[in-house]
Amino acid sequence: MALLDNRQRAGYVFLAVLLGHVILISAQVNAKSGVPVLEAAAFGIFAEVQRGTASILSGIRHAWSGYVGLRHVRAENEVLRRQLAEAEVALQEQKALADRTRGLERLLELRDRSNLTTAAAEIIAAGATPDFRTVTIDKGTREGLRPDMAVIAPSGVVGRVVVPSASAAKVQLLIDRNAAVGALIERSRAQAVVVSEVADVAQGDVVVTSGIDGIYPKGFIIGRVETVEKSGGAYKRILVRPAVDFSSLEEVLVVLTPTPARKAAEEHSQ
Repeated sequence: MALLDNRQRAGYVFLAVLLGHVILISAQVNAKSGVPVLEAAAFGIFAEVQRGTASILSGIRHAWSGYVGLRHVRAENEVLRRQLAEAEVALQEQKALADRTRGLERLLELRDRSNLTTAAAEIIAAGATPDFRTVTIDKGTREGLRPDMAVIAPSGVVGRVVVPSASAAKVQLLIDRNAAVGALIERSRAQAVVVSEVADVAQGDVVVTSGIDGIYPKGFIIGRVETVEKSGGAYKRILVRPAVDFSSLEEVLVVLTPTPARKAAEEHSQ
């Protein structure tokens, strides 16, 4: 075993000496370009190492740049989304303001056109049950409101004041099951009484207030006949669709001027 180890050592020494000679010879022998062979070989090896290192570093730089760029794009997108949301909110606010302005303009036009003394009011609450359709307005007895005063809108009749307080009032809507209004058929001038949505009129006619009930001024639109059903005799029962869209109602006018019928009744009672 010792002999074998000595031979292996001798072999290793020989290879080392041989490699040293090759290196010395390579360092002294020049290539065709004039550069020593050892230097050229070392340069080739180091060049490959440098190329690999440069490739790895370039990949890392690209990956980092992509990551940084992606974070920047995400941040920009977040800013843009926030700005878009703010712009949409501002647009909705401007639209609501424009709608309110148009509503107030129509209300003022109605007040000027009606030649009646009125009080403008805003709806601040709605009735809690669908069986009794009422709304609350922000005007009351301090502004001269009294029970049974008519409430109107640019599109037509809204209802009547039923319970006024000092600074607010409850209004019974025309579509309440207990509401009633004296009506006149605009085409034929035939009179009738509208109870909730049913009246004795002809199909397709516009139904307006007659003024005979002492509450609503004459000539204001109630609605339009939608369907007709015969009920025997000379009368017909028809469905009248209200002219007012009660779901989008915001501002109204309370008529302070008494109707001729109400004024006559008040004078008679005195």
